[in-house]
Order: sequence, then C-alpha cells, then structure tokens
Amino acid sequence: MMEALVIHGPGDLRVEAFETAPLGAGQLQVRVRSGGICGSDLHYYQHGGFGTIRIKHPMVLGHEVAGVIEAVGADVTGFRAGERIAISPSRPCMLCKYCQQGLQNHCLDMRYYGSAMRNPHVDGAFRQQIVIDTHQAHRLNDSVSDAEGALAEPLAVALHAVRRAGPLLGKNVLVTGCGPIGALLVIAARRAGAGYIVATDVGAFTLAKALEIGADEVVNVAETPDGLARFSADKGTFDVLFEASGNARALVGAFDALRSRGIIVQVGLGGEMTLPVNTIVAREFDLRGAFRFHEEFAVAVELLNKGLVDVKPLISATLSYRDSTQAFELAGDRSKALKVVLDFN
Repeated sequence: MMEALVIHGPGDLRVEAFETAPLGAGQLQVRVRSGGICGSDLHYYQHGGFGTIRIKHPMVLGHEVAGVIEAVGADVTGFRAGERIAISPSRPCMLCKYCQQGLQNHCLDMRYYGSAMRNPHVDGAFRQQIVIDTHQAHRLNDSVSDAEGALAEPLAVALHAVRRAGPLLGKNVLVTGCGPIGALLVIAARRAGAGYIVATDVGAFTLAKALEIGADEVVNVAETPDGLARFSADKGTFDVLFEASGNARALVGAFDALRSRGIIVQVGLGGEMTLPVNTIVAREFDLRGAFRFHEEFAVAVELLNKGLVDVKPLISATLSYRDSTQAFELAGDRSKALKVVLDFN
C-alpha cells in the first residue's frame, strides 16, 4: 500500500494509504517522483474548490507529475522499466464528437487527474505509485530533472494558449498576471517569436521572475496603477494580450494598451467577469478562450528534452509530500514562491 495526498475540505489535506490499481494490458506502473502544486490544487486546499466546482468527497490531488516506470503491462511496446517519464493527466475518451474532431481538450467524457468536475471525482496523481495508459507517458532525457518534467503540464497549457493566439512572430505581447502560467506564457511567447513582451503583476517577486525568464519589461500595477498608460497612444501598442490572472480589472485595464483588432487570449480562471462589450465591438477585439491542451503536452516535453526552454527559474522550492501543508502554504504565498514541487521519494 502506497501513500497519497488526499483533500477532505478547505485546509484539510492528509497523507493517507492509497491502493494502486492493478496493472492491465497496455498500461504502465509508475513510481511518482515529483509533483508541481498547481493553482487548482491551491483552490481545493484553500477554498474547497472554485466557482461551482466543489469537493463533495475526499479526492487525491495533483496533475503535474513525473516519475519512473516500474513495470509494463501485457502488449506494451516502446516502453520499459527504468525509463523516466512525464505523465499527461489528460485522459479523453477518444470516442465523442470533439475527440473525433481533434478537440480532445473538450472531450465529453474527460477524466482529468485531480478534478472535482465529475462526481465521483477523478483522483489525482499526488501519490507514490500510479498506473497509467501508455499514451500518457512521455520520456524525459537525462538532462531534464524530475521537477522540470513535472512542469510539462503547465507548459503545455501555455503552449496551447499561444497556439490559440495565432502567429506571434515579431508581435508585441502583453501578459497580465505573472503566476506560474503567466511566467510560462512569457517563455512560450518568446519561443514563438514574440518581438517585445511586457508582463504585469501586483508583486515584486513574480515580476522579477518574469524578467529573469525573458520579459523585456515589467509593470507593477499595484505600485503604478497607470503603468500601462504609455502604451495606449494611437489606439494601443500590443498585438496580443494573454490574460493569466483571472481578474476582470486586469483584463479591462489592459484594453487601452491593446491595438484595435488586437487578440485577447483569456487563460486565467477566476470569478465571473463583466466586460465592456461596447469597447470590444468598437475596437474589434478578438476574444478567445484557452482551456487545457492535448497534443501540446508532447511538444512541451520535446522542448524540455532539447533544452529549448528553461523552466528551472520557476521552481522556488522542493519539499517532501509528507510536509504537504507547509508546501501548500508556501505555494500560496506569491511573495516567496512561484512553483513549489513535491518530492514523492
């Protein structure tokens, strides 16, 4: 019997014994080594959920994980015990109309690790051992640490958002909100050829990280509320806005700096927003959502394996899963940490 991190309610996170499912044909048994604490994990820990999604019964958290294959099931080819992998938490049905159209992130029967959207909930991957399907496994090079491999999932989210924006070559890009996803959006946008990237946030720690990973300029909107005003001349400067905070004020506050016919990609999830539709119409803004990912997970791992992106600056601390309360408290403090990783060894 292995151990797992189980959320029972707000602030009630426990290390409990958890039985591993039997290894079936076409499956892999994996020893989880590292897991990144995501914003959704924090929402479950701090508030018991987000929006209308609430924890109705105990659930294993976690969906950003990497580990090593312990055993392979019957009929498995291409994988062997001892290989290190990043694990995609996305398990679409591959049968519904969206999956058949290549839109697996909109699957009608999605089972995504650590999600209370379904009832019964889908247990997550913050556990010492897990059985997965082979399509979820993506090999990690020796040059990539387990902690970096765990960040393939949020990197895939950022890559999907960049894809939703369309071509970024030479474009002026604004990123509002510099948590882990916002920071990864800076990395992904730069990799996609963005010419000039400005990032905004309300904290000095996160903005310093944004500069470290490649933003050309940052604006602390708490200290300088009108910090974007100089970008508003001639109906705006930025071609693309990535909104990663989930805050309506951040979104609307960036409108004057976005050129007419600019593209808005809403990535952050928060409460319901009230938008100035008249402005969106008059300026002909293109508002697009970006939700999860599918094929971008493999791209994220490939970029990590080839050393084409560097996510190490995002990792603020690594703590044992047995110190989960301390880890989650630290992860929730944006003045001290960007991404906190759990060690399941």
